[in-house]
Amino acid sequence: MGEGMMGSVLPFILIFVVMYFFMIAPQMKRQKKEKKFAAELKRGDRVVTKSGMHGKIVDLNDKDNSCVIETLAGKIKFERSAISMEMSEPLNKTPETKSK
Repeated sequence: MGEGMMGSVLPFILIFVVMYFFMIAPQMKRQKKEKKFAAELKRGDRVVTKSGMHGKIVDLNDKDNSCVIETLAGKIKFERSAISMEMSEPLNKTPETKSK
């Protein structure tokens, strides 16, 4: 491999490294955090689905990875992946942790 060949490959390597640290790594970290959030859901948690439905978890089913949410309209079954982490986390914070 000559010096000219190495000089033409180096910019592509640098672009990949930059893309990894600014795009791929944060996305992987976010997916890991969302998976942990869905696994830690429990009965009584107030949640908001990604479509905007508000409710409280009344049942969790580990077999099909679903949950039953009680809303003003009744009980509805959702996939756990349909629960929005960003919108649900603030609903379940205690007053002490909000001030920190």
